[in-house]
Amino acid sequence: MTVKGPRTERETVRADALLRARERRRIWRSWLTPGIGIKRWLVVALVGQVLIALAVALMLRPLIGNSRPGSGSLDLVSLLTLQFLPSEVRIALMLVTGAVVFAYGGWRVLRALVAPYQSHDEPLAEMLYQRRARARGPRIVAIGGGTGLSVLLRGLKEATSNITAVVTVADDGGSSGKLRTQMGVPPMGDIRMCIAALADAEPAMNSLLQYRFPAGEGHDPHFAGHAFGNLLIAALTDVTGDFEEAVRQSNRVLAVRGSVIPVAGRPITLHAQLEDGTTLEGESHIEHAKGIQRIWITPDDVTPSAEALSAIASADIVVIGPGSLYTSLLPPLLVPGMREALANTPAARLFVCNVATQLGETEGYSVSDHLAALASHGLSGMVDAVLVNSNTHAQQLPDDPAAPVTIDVAGRRTGSPRIMPRDVVDDRNAHRHDSRKLAAAILALYDDRTVGRHDGALVEVRS
Repeated sequence: MTVKGPRTERETVRADALLRARERRRIWRSWLTPGIGIKRWLVVALVGQVLIALAVALMLRPLIGNSRPGSGSLDLVSLLTLQFLPSEVRIALMLVTGAVVFAYGGWRVLRALVAPYQSHDEPLAEMLYQRRARARGPRIVAIGGGTGLSVLLRGLKEATSNITAVVTVADDGGSSGKLRTQMGVPPMGDIRMCIAALADAEPAMNSLLQYRFPAGEGHDPHFAGHAFGNLLIAALTDVTGDFEEAVRQSNRVLAVRGSVIPVAGRPITLHAQLEDGTTLEGESHIEHAKGIQRIWITPDDVTPSAEALSAIASADIVVIGPGSLYTSLLPPLLVPGMREALANTPAARLFVCNVATQLGETEGYSVSDHLAALASHGLSGMVDAVLVNSNTHAQQLPDDPAAPVTIDVAGRRTGSPRIMPRDVVDDRNAHRHDSRKLAAAILALYDDRTVGRHDGALVEVRS
């Protein structure tokens, strides 16, 4: 299969304009399709309007001095306009009949329009209100990948539909890694999880997209271990010939609230140098490594998605994290052009620190260590505030060697990011964010204008 390279911004804009024009033509044609139960009742409502208009014309006729005495005979026009009745009776009858016919036709049109939504469990009025409220929500860009980003998106989608998830494409393990090797496409595992989290029919859609074909006797070995969502995106890539377009189509097909965008249209490879000088290649090898000193990505000429840059430029708030620091958060930020986009956006920039360490990758890390990692990779000054967990009473899982991330840093001088302690942890799992708590904390910080832009750098101030 041949996959096209990433589109330029001009090509993306042109393609989107053509798609929108084609979609508008399709929608107008669909109104003429027989059987949708709307056109007939529009005609009924129109008849009611005509009757009301005739009644008004009859009332105005004496005022404009254009009346003429009748000939005494009833022609067809006179019969249709009820000339044989007294003027007052004729006007009242037309007004009442027209109003009744118009109201009935309008009611049937409205009923036909809302009928498709009445199968939902929630009341129609509540559903419409929620959709309108979400449409007016803040424009949020979330950058990262993995389980952490999907947890955040699951909470945010209840408050706003103006969400753009900019997702890493550095994975090289599991089903994504196999498809990356076999088809040459960017890995779609993190994208799949984000689409599942934002799907309107979640959790049913989540179960479908996350389903993995079993291995063993009686099962096709070609599908063994593959997630259905990965195969769906891979198939759309084969159909469209373009990975970014395949992800766009996935957003539409799966009724995603907002949009999920790969940070780049090409797969990127992650490299790491450890404290002892050892170098590793591939996310699957780096995620369990201890003592990571720095990471970088190849190829050097990879370019970010034009949609991702546009979303960051028009965002109200940009959220980095939560997620694996070196394998989910830093890779998309290291794509050339992303750092400049973060520096130039007028949006508030919030870093969501993990609630727990990860074996190998961030083992023993505190909040200051997370901030130092960002600064050492050229992201100094790219964060306005840091959201950290303040709830230390969440339930610890038995025999789990990971530990809560300790707060040992505070923004004390102008130019440093504000440290915002909030209860954002899952009460039943001290190593996971609670999606509702996390979304509520982010939206509260934004609504209160607690998170804002300033010029400065990331600093470490140990208590």
